[in-house]
Amino acid sequence: MSVALNNLQTQLGPKITSDGRQYLYFGGTAYLGIPQSEGFLKLYLDGLKRYGLNNGTSRGNNVQLGIYDEAEICAAKRFGSEAALITSSGYLAAQLAIKQALGFGEVRYAPDTHPALWQNERPKIHQSFDEWALNIVEEINASSTEKWVLITNSMNNLYPNRYDFSFIKKLNKQAVIIVDDSHGIGINNNGLGVFPALPKCDNVEPIIVASMAKALGVDAGIILGSQKIISLMKQSNEFLGASPPAAAGLYAFIHAEEIYANSLNKLKNNMNLLTNALTGNECWDFIIDFPVYLAKNAELSEALQQKGILISAFPYPDKNGPPINRVVLSSWHSELEIEELINALN
Repeated sequence: MSVALNNLQTQLGPKITSDGRQYLYFGGTAYLGIPQSEGFLKLYLDGLKRYGLNNGTSRGNNVQLGIYDEAEICAAKRFGSEAALITSSGYLAAQLAIKQALGFGEVRYAPDTHPALWQNERPKIHQSFDEWALNIVEEINASSTEKWVLITNSMNNLYPNRYDFSFIKKLNKQAVIIVDDSHGIGINNNGLGVFPALPKCDNVEPIIVASMAKALGVDAGIILGSQKIISLMKQSNEFLGASPPAAAGLYAFIHAEEIYANSLNKLKNNMNLLTNALTGNECWDFIIDFPVYLAKNAELSEALQQKGILISAFPYPDKNGPPINRVVLSSWHSELEIEELINALN
């Protein structure tokens, strides 16, 4: 019988101790291991000494810290957009982008969009992403409506799949496409995320939203887009009235480019080890260069827990859904820990 570990009193990392027993942990979304990075922690502490614990004033206040503009300029340059906007959470970033874009045109949701992107209730889309993309091109091109808003994730991280956005080159109307890249930014496309990989079309305006709390390890949200659209969002009441994220985290983000690069290389090495071990095994679904491995065995998590290994295991799409068992790798794992996982899986 598996034991619930839902009241831990310690930080998450490659190893977790509960009730006197130590477990290897292969779950969560800290893909680059930033919460356990000594170099990043040092930068964060430097930021704390400079800026203090938090900044409770809004971005519309007449007294401002310059670190926020600096972080946005840095993020835009790093991820390949004209401009960037940083908020206190990925949820706020998504809702800000949605509110800005909704008045532009007719709205269509792709399958399995994250709840942060929803207007109200869950969109009812019963198609694969590829089927949806084919159908949306047909619908838009045949319609008399001239302006559209498309809302989607960049990938499916639960059932690992990167989405192909080449369909937007076929659209013959004006469109805004909002893409949630929370699970891709920092790791996919050599860490750049989806923005540079999107087809460049004069009639399609891309807006990327993401949580920075996953691979990037910062409690904040980000929006990437054109200078025009970002400027409009920065005039919104939501942006001007909300408190920004802690300046210390953004200071660390600005100065951690080498840490991110080294962590990504470590993650790639870890992924190669497990991918090589699981290639050809029909009991697993995964994609190249993404650190999530979906197990088809519903009992796997309980069996591994008996061996001292914890993986991501929860029902989906709600508490009554079937359990999803996934192994999630991070840069904080050592090669020996990956080998121990492989031996347990064998």
